[in-house]
Amino acid sequence: MLREKTRNILCESKSLRSQFLDRTVQVDSYWPGGMPEDLSTVSLLLFNDGQDLDRMGFSDLLGVLHDRGCLRPLVCIGIHAGPDRKLEYGTAGRPDYQGWGAKADVYTRFIFEELLPAIREWYPAPSFREKAFAGFSLGALSAMDIVWQHPEEFARAGLFSGSFWWRTKSKDDSAFNEATDRIMHAAVRRGGYYPWLKFFFECGTQDETEDRNHNGVIDSIDDVQDLIRELTGKGYDPRLDIRYLEMPGGKHDVETWARAMPEFLLWGWGK
Repeated sequence: MLREKTRNILCESKSLRSQFLDRTVQVDSYWPGGMPEDLSTVSLLLFNDGQDLDRMGFSDLLGVLHDRGCLRPLVCIGIHAGPDRKLEYGTAGRPDYQGWGAKADVYTRFIFEELLPAIREWYPAPSFREKAFAGFSLGALSAMDIVWQHPEEFARAGLFSGSFWWRTKSKDDSAFNEATDRIMHAAVRRGGYYPWLKFFFECGTQDETEDRNHNGVIDSIDDVQDLIRELTGKGYDPRLDIRYLEMPGGKHDVETWARAMPEFLLWGWGK
């Protein structure tokens, strides 16, 4: 993990009142020094669970890579989760069997109809070179769903310990079939092939302990690898379009995601 200190990142927090979510959303922005005046040459990276970025020292991670000249121009936005995180994050229009994700559709509307217009107004930036969406755990599931359902808006997805177990039936239900009941996997199967999309998946070998199909592989790794197979079946090249980072000893925590973050940033925006 990068541990150098840098002062070359401008960190700014704003409050955005959302009519869709009926709450005020804290939005943190990370602007490296020396950004071009023409923001149409700069990439925009959104993060779900933006409150975790400060905990991982994201400003220093990003700043060190920029100071070393390793990254193309990149601005990052951390969207703080609210008290209804398990309802707002998920797959839009497709809650899981517990009813989680019931507000994922309005969260998606918040992103497109409130957040992105606010970002363009705040800075101002009528357009960016490309947009990407990343997240952690449930936030990763949400990011994947939003990118997959709106491929015309995004170029990349960053998915750390994604909750790709999201399913229509409990794993304890005798009718549960992981081949058909995992919601994100089914969405990929129904979707098209969008050749510009790229995907970064991270999962730790100690992300969890569950092994529902008793194959000796924890569920979180199984779910990621199965989702990669679905993407490969749509036409994505696992060597060029997909990066899978399996972290030995990695857990479902901020420390693991911080260790993986430089590789994600270099994968997406390295020079």
